[in-house]
Amino acid sequence: MIKRFIIAIVLLVIVCGGIVGFNIMRDNGIKQYFANMPVASVTVATTKVEPGPWTPGIETIGTVGASQGVDLTVEATGIVKEIKFAANQRVNKGDVLIQLDDAVQQADLAAAKTQADLDQQALDRATELRRRGVGSDVTLDAARATASTSASQVQKLQAMLDQKQLRAPFSGTIGIPKVDIGQYVAPGNVIATLQDLETMRADFAVPEQQLGQLKIGQPVNFGVSADSMPFNGSVVGIDPKVDPQSRLVSVRAEITNPEGKLSPGQFVRVRVELPKEDNVVAVPLTALTSSLYGDFVYVVRPAEKPEAQAAAAPAAPAAAADAKPEAEQALAVKQIFVKVGRRSQGRVEILEGVSGGDELVVAGQNRLSNGTPVKIDNTVSPVPSTDAKAATK
Repeated sequence: MIKRFIIAIVLLVIVCGGIVGFNIMRDNGIKQYFANMPVASVTVATTKVEPGPWTPGIETIGTVGASQGVDLTVEATGIVKEIKFAANQRVNKGDVLIQLDDAVQQADLAAAKTQADLDQQALDRATELRRRGVGSDVTLDAARATASTSASQVQKLQAMLDQKQLRAPFSGTIGIPKVDIGQYVAPGNVIATLQDLETMRADFAVPEQQLGQLKIGQPVNFGVSADSMPFNGSVVGIDPKVDPQSRLVSVRAEITNPEGKLSPGQFVRVRVELPKEDNVVAVPLTALTSSLYGDFVYVVRPAEKPEAQAAAAPAAPAAAADAKPEAEQALAVKQIFVKVGRRSQGRVEILEGVSGGDELVVAGQNRLSNGTPVKIDNTVSPVPSTDAKAATK
């Protein structure tokens, strides 16, 4: 009985030991399998860090206005008799745009001119009589005063008659007429807008910290988007006062607008060009990732072989290692925190963290972490290569 009991215990120990040993061997096998299993590489696009020229700028937004622009109105009340312009017509300074009914003023002027002629004739007779010694000085002075009053009355009525016409104060492009023939108008009623579109101006604001970088005559680029700024101009005015509420400084620039593509009131992006600098490390903005811990980039470097694989792998001949093509070398990324500076035209200045020759990831960062193996494919890179840029110039 005791012998059977001992045999049962021995068998139980053997079975339990076998189960434990099997579990240990299974766990070790799984670990070795996953340790030796190759990690899938992530396809990324990269760019080389190359110190070069940097043209900094002050980028902001502004509003376009005409160098001369006004909403036209009449000086006197009346009924619109004639409209002598069409929408978007080019008019010259002094052209009659609106004619009001002036029949009464024409009649009053004609009567005043007739009276002025009679008074002038009376003055001529009084002057002749005084020359002959027949007339008196009193009569001559009275005739002279009467003639002067009549001439002044003619000038007054002529001015009132001129107010029945609306003339262009300067040359430019006139807008849509806002009155109709037969309509009663009064001073303050806008007839149309007149804008000189040959030379435009843009008003914008910059932070007070950048006020010292501005000066009269500085070149400025304009466009409807940050990627396209075909319009050129220069700074013509800088407000000497900083707005205490917004801490901004108002700036005005002139824009050449030969083809009339800009319109008053239009929104534009503004870039004030600053002096050019050399040997600046600048990379595409797409290479920079911001986080709560700071700004960082991913640098592509040769992958480090794990210690277990390095110990198990047989030593390869030095010549064979040297003959291995660079394209076949395993690559991985390293996360490097950087100190950034200015940003301009889709690029950012790197002050610390990377240097010339480093290869940075510019696309595909959302799938990366420190040490992730990668392979490079720049055929779909969002940033043109140096060769591509040279080919387009």
